[in-house]
Amino acid sequence: MQDLTTLLDTAVRDTMSYLRTADPDAAADLAQLRRAHLTRPGVVVVGETKRGKSSLVNALLGVPGLSPVDAAVTTAAYLSFVPGDTFTARAWLPGGEEVEVDDLSSWARGHQRTRRIEVTHPAPLLRYLTLLDTPGAGGLDPVHATIALDAVRRATALLFVADASAPLSQPELDFLAAATERVDAVVFALTKIDAFGQWRTIAEDNRSLLQAHAPRFAAAPWFPVSARLAELALSADPATRDALAGESKVPALQHALVELAGRGHQLRLANVLRAAHRDLTRLRDVADERVQAAAADATAQAATRAERAALAARKRTESRQWTLKLNAEIQHARVAVVGRLRTRLTEVQHDYAVRIDAAKGDTLTALPDDLDTQLQAVAAELSTTLEDTYREVAEKVLADSFDPARVSATLRHTLTAGPPRDGSGDNMLIALSAGGIALIAGRGAMFGVSALGIAGAGMLIPFAGLGLGLAAGGYVIYRRRVHTDRRHAHTWLRDVLAEARAALTDEISGRFTDLQYALSVALDDAIERRLRELDALIAEIDAAAAEDAAGRARRRAAATTDRDTAAARLRVADEALLRARSLTPTPTDEGQA
Repeated sequence: MQDLTTLLDTAVRDTMSYLRTADPDAAADLAQLRRAHLTRPGVVVVGETKRGKSSLVNALLGVPGLSPVDAAVTTAAYLSFVPGDTFTARAWLPGGEEVEVDDLSSWARGHQRTRRIEVTHPAPLLRYLTLLDTPGAGGLDPVHATIALDAVRRATALLFVADASAPLSQPELDFLAAATERVDAVVFALTKIDAFGQWRTIAEDNRSLLQAHAPRFAAAPWFPVSARLAELALSADPATRDALAGESKVPALQHALVELAGRGHQLRLANVLRAAHRDLTRLRDVADERVQAAAADATAQAATRAERAALAARKRTESRQWTLKLNAEIQHARVAVVGRLRTRLTEVQHDYAVRIDAAKGDTLTALPDDLDTQLQAVAAELSTTLEDTYREVAEKVLADSFDPARVSATLRHTLTAGPPRDGSGDNMLIALSAGGIALIAGRGAMFGVSALGIAGAGMLIPFAGLGLGLAAGGYVIYRRRVHTDRRHAHTWLRDVLAEARAALTDEISGRFTDLQYALSVALDDAIERRLRELDALIAEIDAAAAEDAAGRARRRAAATTDRDTAAARLRVADEALLRARSLTPTPTDEGQA
């Protein structure tokens, strides 16, 4: 049987080749969608502190010491491991500056403040996927868990790391329960099996806990591993190397992650093929109408003219209703999201004001770092809210309007064609002045652009997440004016959160303005396209009526050929999509849990 990836890739390429001749505009849109969606698969590594997460990342990459693993420290920044010919590292500072990193260990431990560090390395695993090691400084407390979940929902899969010393803790179970709504694929790693002989019992206990707290993950695979044995294998002599690697069980987890990466690529190909499916269906239906038109039937001609007249009349009479409905939905959604923002920032201000009042000695020194993390969590929550709201608005506006499938391409194109409003490039931080707030904007914000699938319509709408945190100026202002003074700390907190509210309110308003414009353009374009199709069909009927029987037969034969060609391409797409199933890797031998 043909490999699924090959099948999907072939179906996408053949469909694009066909569309370049049958509908160049549709082919161009599909090519753009393919470029946007076929990104490198990513696996996000999440776990409580001291569970061996960084040691496992090093073992998977086969590079001891690459990610810091000292018992006294934990990773303080996102570490993104990507493929490269040589080892390099660069960091993104709070103010948006990008710098080369000479001492990865020091930067990763938070000795210098950074949002994210990208590490390139020629490790074999990175040829297939990107690994994102999440900050471990806060464990899985609600704030850090929110940020981690936002990273996971934009990736291919979650690699959740627990250890064999004890069953899953309550924070771990709470995180996994929340993840069930956002994570498509998860793999569990049970570390330190060489140090704890009862690891099999712990693994069974963990499965039982998952069944009770996160039943969707109860059947997910567990991979017991020993990063220490894997590291020993790297330096062992050839006679014992394979045996140690086998005992570490790390190779089995590597194979599972590669399989997941392939699965992520399949899902992205399937999304592109689903978009192409709509164009193929439209072309088949248009060709079928031409087949009927070749008969030059007076009744069919009258029906087509009536449909065109009705559609033109609907455009004239209902355009204002569509505009009013769209305005109402957009304004209602904007007010709701801004209200949610205001509520969350008020909660943050209250919580931190209480902390400032209760602080003793120099405990206020950690305030900027803590608030920075909290602001990132608020932005992650807001991104989820905004993404859901995009979907809800599109569904409501399109529910009683024109065929949603016809607006999909125009909607995607309009939302992605223009440059970011702030003029920034992808993944750039816009550092504002007063309170030292950094707003991540642009299409590449956070960890990538997701695509919203509109229920029923099968539409794909691009959405870029938000990010918010302290810019470098926020730390400078704090060190110079606040430090341990409670009164100044309250003033600093108020100023920072006021600027955060203003920055995000402006960004939210801009996002809804973009969506409103895109929906308006897409609806108008869909109607104009259908009107052009009907005009061409009427012209086809008129031309057929003017010909003799032989001429009409030739027209019918040509239209039948076009219809059959489109139908054949549609069958290939259907067969490929039917085989596109979500597959979760399973342990490869009985020695695993």
